[in-house]
Amino acid sequence: MTSVEPFYEGRALYGRVLLLAGGLFLSGTNAVVIAGLLPHIADSLDTSPTSVSFTISIYALVVAIGAPLIAAFLPRVPRWMLICGGMLVLGAGTLVAALSHDLVIFALGRFISAFGGAAMLPAATAAAAAIAPPERRGRAIAIVATGFTLAPAIGSPIGTAVGASVGWEIPLFGVVALAVLLAAANAIFVRRIPLGPPTSLGQRLASLKNARVLTVLIGVLTLVAAFNLVYIFSSAFTAPATGGKGQLLAVLLLVFGVGGVVGSLAAGVLTDRLGNRPTATTALAVHALALIGMYLLTSNFLATAILFAIWGIAQTAAIPPLQHRLVQLDQGRATMVLSWYTTVMYVGIGIAPPIGAAALAIAGPPMIPLFGAALTVLALLAFMLSYANRRKNISPLV
Repeated sequence: MTSVEPFYEGRALYGRVLLLAGGLFLSGTNAVVIAGLLPHIADSLDTSPTSVSFTISIYALVVAIGAPLIAAFLPRVPRWMLICGGMLVLGAGTLVAALSHDLVIFALGRFISAFGGAAMLPAATAAAAAIAPPERRGRAIAIVATGFTLAPAIGSPIGTAVGASVGWEIPLFGVVALAVLLAAANAIFVRRIPLGPPTSLGQRLASLKNARVLTVLIGVLTLVAAFNLVYIFSSAFTAPATGGKGQLLAVLLLVFGVGGVVGSLAAGVLTDRLGNRPTATTALAVHALALIGMYLLTSNFLATAILFAIWGIAQTAAIPPLQHRLVQLDQGRATMVLSWYTTVMYVGIGIAPPIGAAALAIAGPPMIPLFGAALTVLALLAFMLSYANRRKNISPLV
C-alpha cells in the first residue's frame, strides 16, 4: 500500500496523531523515568546510582543505532506493525527491568526495551507525515514530537513522585500498562498508513557531507548531553536543597517540565519572527547561565526551583531553532537531516551518564551543573560556527 485516499481529516486525523504522540511519550518516559529514581533502584539492586545510570546509555545508544537501521532495512514492513510491535517489545523489556533483582537483569530489560523504541520512533514520526494532508503535515509532526517533550515534563516527575512513595517498580509497571494500551489503540485506529519509498544508506548519508549540517548536529549532541547530564544526576547535586527527599525532587522536575512546555510553545513563534540564529543563541546562553546559577545556589530550594524553571524554558526553546537551522541548510533532504537529528539526540542521551560519572569522580555532585554549562557553551559555539563565512561557498565534506 503506497497511498491512502482520502487522508484522515479533522478529529479523526488529530485523534490518530495523538495516539502516535503517545508512542513518543512512552519511549521518552521510559528513557528518563529512572533518572529521578536512581538512588532507590540502586539500593534495591545493591549497586551504585552511577552504575544504574549507565542503563540509560544502553537504552539511548541502542535506539540511536537501531532506529536508522530498522528504517533502512525494513522499509516494506507496514508502519503500524512497527509501531505496535515496538510498543509491545518496549513494554516487555520494561517488565523484565521492573521484575529484576540485580543490575545485569535490569540492564537486559533496558536493552530489550530499546529495540522497541528503535522500531517505533521513526515509524511514528513518518506515519504522522503520511496520514496528514500537506497543509496539516507540519502540525501533525509537531504534535507527535510534543509527545517526547512531555516525557521529562510529565512522565518523569510523576514517576519520581510515585516511585519515591510506593517503590521504583510501580512507575515501570505503569510504562508496561501504557505500552499495551497504546499498542492496542494504534492497532485498531492507526492501520491505514501509506509506505514511503525505500531510502538507501547512501541517501541517508548524503546530508552529512554538508559541513554546516555537521556543526549544527554537534551542537545538538552537546546540548542534549548537557541537559541529560544534569537531569539524570539531578538527585545527586540537588540533595542539599531537597534533603534527599524524592517528593521535593519531583517538584523540581515538574517545575522544569512546566518551564519546558512554555519554552517549546514560545520557541516556534520566536523562530518564525526573529529567525533561528537569535532564538538559538539566546536560549543556549540562558541555558548555560541557569546551570551556573545551580552550582552557585545549590543549597537553596526556592532558588533551585526558579533556576529549574528557567533551565526548562531555555532547554526546550533551543530545540526548534536548531531543527529549523538544519532544514534551512539542507531543504532538499529535510526528512533525512531530521532523522540524523533524532539519532544524534539519542547519542547525546547515551554519553551523558559516562560524563556525569566522570564529573562525580573528579569533583563530586556540585560540579554536575558546571559540566553541563561547559557542554552548553560548546553547543553554542558549534551552532555559531554553522554561520561562519556564510557569504562564501563552503565545499561539502568528502
